[in-house]
Amino acid sequence: MRTYGRDALGRWILIETDKNGFDDSVYLTTLIQNIKLSPQESPFFANHGIPANGSVIQQIIPTYYVNRLQQQFSQYFSSLQIALTSSDPPVYSISVITNSGSKIVTDVYV
Repeated sequence: MRTYGRDALGRWILIETDKNGFDDSVYLTTLIQNIKLSPQESPFFANHGIPANGSVIQQIIPTYYVNRLQQQFSQYFSSLQIALTSSDPPVYSISVITNSGSKIVTDVYV
């Protein structure tokens, strides 16, 4: 399995299944991309994403959509938690326990 994500310099990099056969990094990269995605922006996954622009205009945090993404992706990890850490600008903290047992914590700026 593979997907593409951006590194710290903004370049696209290939993310693939690791040598032990775990797809955790692929699904985590896809989850981060979905948090930054708007609903119906993808022609293949129209039900993924959060309405960040509309939420900024209406001053309503998109908690429902983030919870829906957490439910969609929780099946791919041993544990997945997404929490809002800042509302201006919106920052979500993702805490994952992978299927191999390692813990990953990262922040996503929307």
